[in-house]
Amino acid sequence: MMETKEIYLESLITATPQEGRDLAIKLARKSIAAIQPNSDIRKNLRSDYAQDTAQLIASSQVIATEFQTIAMANNYWK
Repeated sequence: MMETKEIYLESLITATPQEGRDLAIKLARKSIAAIQPNSDIRKNLRSDYAQDTAQLIASSQVIATEFQTIAMANNYWK
């Protein structure tokens, strides 16, 4: 039986930079869920990275990269 996947990315186009940032965060979170599909394991790992500055910075870099892509797709909301 084929798995039905949620369609969560119909477009990179957003009305505002704030919506773009929200989409960037969503994409980063979906990437983590794709890499580690077990939600219990992800929940257990949160305490490891919640106090680790390097891991938090790495997470923000992923979001920044996603946001950069979205901003380009939106012509920087010009």
